[in-house]
Amino acid sequence: MSVTERPLGRLEPTDDKHLQLYPLTAETVPAPPTPVVIGVNWYTGFDKPVQDANGRYWIGRGTDWGRVRGGHAVCLKPTGVTDVREWWRFYDQGKEGACVGFACSRMMSLLNRVRLDAPWLYYEARKVDDWPGENYSGTSVRAALDVLRARGHRRPGATVDDAAQGIVEFRWAASGDQILACLLGPATTGQSTHERLQAFPVANSWGDDYPRTVWLPFAAMRRLLDEQGDAAVVTDRVGVAP
Repeated sequence: MSVTERPLGRLEPTDDKHLQLYPLTAETVPAPPTPVVIGVNWYTGFDKPVQDANGRYWIGRGTDWGRVRGGHAVCLKPTGVTDVREWWRFYDQGKEGACVGFACSRMMSLLNRVRLDAPWLYYEARKVDDWPGENYSGTSVRAALDVLRARGHRRPGATVDDAAQGIVEFRWAASGDQILACLLGPATTGQSTHERLQAFPVANSWGDDYPRTVWLPFAAMRRLLDEQGDAAVVTDRVGVAP
């Protein structure tokens, strides 16, 4: 792996039963702005975000993204919910393909305002995912959410599950419009930076070696979802903190 090709680790589930059983609907879009975790193809062009004149970093502009080098999971940040700067460094998956554990943990931190044990979630997800044994790297977003729903999460250094840091349910968005509705909530629709930029803010899991926030255009999200990507939104047991 080259310096620019950092670890990935999202695996596409072997079936789409989760999409069929738990679709996001107008009735189940959360009222408060809520983070979304996406599992998508990751292109070589995304490894080097491009900074614009306003200092924002971008991936997925245009159509020449390079080659697909694997699947990756990242957390999309909602409006009005502070992403603590220290999490940028804390949620660094290092050299392992543990992005699913880190993306889902970042999501839960945005909801519950506590640090969580991302490697633990990754390893527990591997125990319940679609693939037997341990001779592979990565896991699916679906598997991590199954763990969060059944058991909760763990704080760093803890030896027991914390059910309060889990979720009640998960739903799967089928479009960029649905993702946007989750990130904004009904109160901010029509007046957000997301809408003004026509893009989603991405929090990656590569620590401070990668920009804290990169922007992914709406058009790019449509393409990634069409390429068997998935996008999960959860109902948290605690609720979104102000």
